Amino acid sequence: MNNSVKCVVKGVQKMTRKMNMLALAALLSLTVFGFSRPVKADGTTFVYAREASVTSLNLHQEITENNAFAIDKIFEPLVLFNEEGIVGDWLAESHTISEDGLVYTFVLRDGLKFSDGTDVTAEDVKFSLEQHIQTEGPLPLEADIASIEAADEKTVVITLNEAYTPFFSELANFSNGILPKDFGGKTEEEFFQAPVGTGPFVVSEWDPSGDLTFVRNEYYWQGAPEIETLVFKLVDDDNQAVNQLKAGEVDAVESLTYANAGEIENGAETTIITSGSWEVEELFFNTLDEHFSDVHARRALVMAINREAMAMALTFGYGEPANTILPNAIRYNTSDTVQALPLDAEAAKEELAQSAFPDGFDTTINIASGNNVRMQEAQIIQAAGEQIGIHIAINAQEIATFRQDFKALNFSMMINSAIADFPDADSIFAFQVDPEGFSNCYWTSYRNEEAAALQKQGRVTADGDERAAIYTELQQLLADEVPYLPLYYPANLVGVRSNVEGLVILPNGSARFEKVTFQ
Repeated sequence: MNNSVKCVVKGVQKMTRKMNMLALAALLSLTVFGFSRPVKADGTTFVYAREASVTSLNLHQEITENNAFAIDKIFEPLVLFNEEGIVGDWLAESHTISEDGLVYTFVLRDGLKFSDGTDVTAEDVKFSLEQHIQTEGPLPLEADIASIEAADEKTVVITLNEAYTPFFSELANFSNGILPKDFGGKTEEEFFQAPVGTGPFVVSEWDPSGDLTFVRNEYYWQGAPEIETLVFKLVDDDNQAVNQLKAGEVDAVESLTYANAGEIENGAETTIITSGSWEVEELFFNTLDEHFSDVHARRALVMAINREAMAMALTFGYGEPANTILPNAIRYNTSDTVQALPLDAEAAKEELAQSAFPDGFDTTINIASGNNVRMQEAQIIQAAGEQIGIHIAINAQEIATFRQDFKALNFSMMINSAIADFPDADSIFAFQVDPEGFSNCYWTSYRNEEAAALQKQGRVTADGDERAAIYTELQQLLADEVPYLPLYYPANLVGVRSNVEGLVILPNGSARFEKVTFQ
């Protein structure tokens, strides 16, 4: 991923995550913006059950999915990805890229308006992108941008100092959404309390520790959504969310757990929507640890772990075993061809014998507490290590402590997930391979000059066979050295009432509601 905390904040995997966002909400004003507990009353209201409340709508400062998947209903970028992860023109009607890859020209659609009815101009785009750059938030524009100019009212020209292949896809991030120049005359703080954007919905009522209610944007450039009201309802208990879905109190449940998927898929009035995901569940080694600085110790443990059985048991068949850290829904994934370390306990013992710890050792694995799936993953890894003399203690930590410790490199192993923010391979590799990046190679401190060089080469090489060869080589190198072990690729699962049509789930887990109807 780009150099941001995006992989981390995903934190506990979305299928069982129980984040307590009340503590984060306490950092806000805690003002309730016209809040009232929504009641589903008619076919013009769509109620979406979510595990965490929306605590901020500042697109330049946020990264957690509880906020991101609300922000992208309000703001839209020049280009956007669809359910297949393909990026295309969105607010831009067309674009051109110079042959040298340095100049990007975007022409806005005719008649674009913000949700307050004012026209969208190239000056708004210039302000939005420059504001994002100035903010230096968690999802920065990584390209070396020389200038952003409004050539006329509808034309924006972005010039780079050097070619950067992921740039077009990177612009599809929600953080590059377009907002009015100078925040429409408001202060930044005032603006993001009642934001104005080009998206299909507008905030109506908002409790940062509870629910958020949208109304449809009557000025939406694709036509106002069919539903009049969209409610993000806080339901932080999986079983309660399922019961409310079955009773018709909510129309859909975000992040349905795998354990509940079968019941909902086969329900009389419910079904599920699945989509490919940009997420990877991973085991991370601290390569500064006295044991896991030894590549043979890492390889030995990896060869003892049955990832295929883990994926089947924990995802109920909805997930897929992973052989590479690049999600299988992103171009250049080589999971089917990379030579991953085999499952072989005897070979694992031989590998361990080549390490500085041939008789085995004691170590720990950190996980976030309250997550049954992560605990089961840790127990499977613990049992695998026991076969070859690696004795693993499981350290379940409160989520804030868990994150604090791995950022401080206070761990030997940990389980976490990584998710790409946009559909380009560099979105993952920059985060986990670049030693100069924000995350210190996802806090593993992994250092490999060859891997870093391949990552940098890949981001300046045009899409095609040459770029594919670079990423094939990089994925093989990582599979050999295993500074982190990809466990499986989760699927996005959303439980939904059978009478709902038109709900689209994107590969990053966000949902599109503008075409939703009730049958």
